[in-house]
Amino acid sequence: MSEFFQWLAGVPPLIQVPVVLFAFAILIAAILGFVEVATKGGRAFAVVRFLAAVVVPVAILLVLGLYNSVMWVAALAAVLGAVLFFVDRRSRSGAGSLLQLSGFLAPAMLLLTIGLIYPMIRTAISAFMANDGSGFVGLGNFRWVFTSPDGLTALLNTLVWVLVAPVVSTIIGLAYAVFIDKSRGEKFFKLLVFMPMAISFVGASIIFKFFYDVRQGDQIGVLNAIITAFGAKPVDWLGLEPWNTLFLVVILIWTQAGFAMVILSAAIKGVPAEQLEAAALDGATPWQRFANVTLPGIRSTVIVVLTTISIASLKVFDIVSSMTGGRSDTTVLAYEMVRQFQLGARTGYSSALAVILFILVLPIIIYNIRQHKKQGAMR
Repeated sequence: MSEFFQWLAGVPPLIQVPVVLFAFAILIAAILGFVEVATKGGRAFAVVRFLAAVVVPVAILLVLGLYNSVMWVAALAAVLGAVLFFVDRRSRSGAGSLLQLSGFLAPAMLLLTIGLIYPMIRTAISAFMANDGSGFVGLGNFRWVFTSPDGLTALLNTLVWVLVAPVVSTIIGLAYAVFIDKSRGEKFFKLLVFMPMAISFVGASIIFKFFYDVRQGDQIGVLNAIITAFGAKPVDWLGLEPWNTLFLVVILIWTQAGFAMVILSAAIKGVPAEQLEAAALDGATPWQRFANVTLPGIRSTVIVVLTTISIASLKVFDIVSSMTGGRSDTTVLAYEMVRQFQLGARTGYSSALAVILFILVLPIIIYNIRQHKKQGAMR
């Protein structure tokens, strides 16, 4: 495989593109071919499925050049493929769906256990241990979070993010969805607001870093270029406490308002037109129709949007890291958790922050799940 990429790097760029597309097409064709024969009966198709489940994973690992380093991974892939093939054969013979369900869920459950459940348990234990892991300290790490300047600043700033970003994003998205609903050029107007959703938080932060930029001499930052044009002095927006946190929240609002707009616009179109027409015949004003008909009809969707953006606000890390690096009292729980871990010998503090973040996110997730269940019951 490395020889192929070395050869590919030596050919002209105009040839590289079709070669990569051709290789990708072969891979997709192989996958679609295996999917096509997955449901067909007969001994020949059974052999093909066996090759797809056992031989293909091993061959891919060996072709990628992993023979000398992780040969056991290839063996594990072969064993896992054989087990899944056996489970599939048993289910086709009438062994029942439980065996098939257990067999095909086992790999996902194994990965979840290794990548999520085990680290979560280790983090919870570390939150009650000393920073160097030498002994049990009880609630000492949590006491540090609620008494130290860094911990308190992270908590308060996170609270600001959670209170401001979801509410403002939802209000902007809802207002925009209502105003452009059934208007000429609605798709184009939606695209304009939704485009920031395609940008990563780091990319959005870089854009706004130029927006807030301050320097000596000529100003390239939009805000400072405007105010200096009127004779005012440039302002260090990202160092202007405590407003700098709100300036960072604007970035999240800019990226999430499009998400809120798209979801709420779809919900608005699902409100029965008969109800709106009946309200109009009763003499209701546009605002009364919105407040008494449209808004109650999309209440569950508004809650989903609010809770989703709230979770994103609690976990925000990229924006703070890219814009300020936590300086000038702009740190948040997620950023402070990583920073404490990177400082060294502060595993206990970092784990305590992670547990607090998990406790804050958990009620929102539970509430979201309950709302989904209620919607399912109503249907």
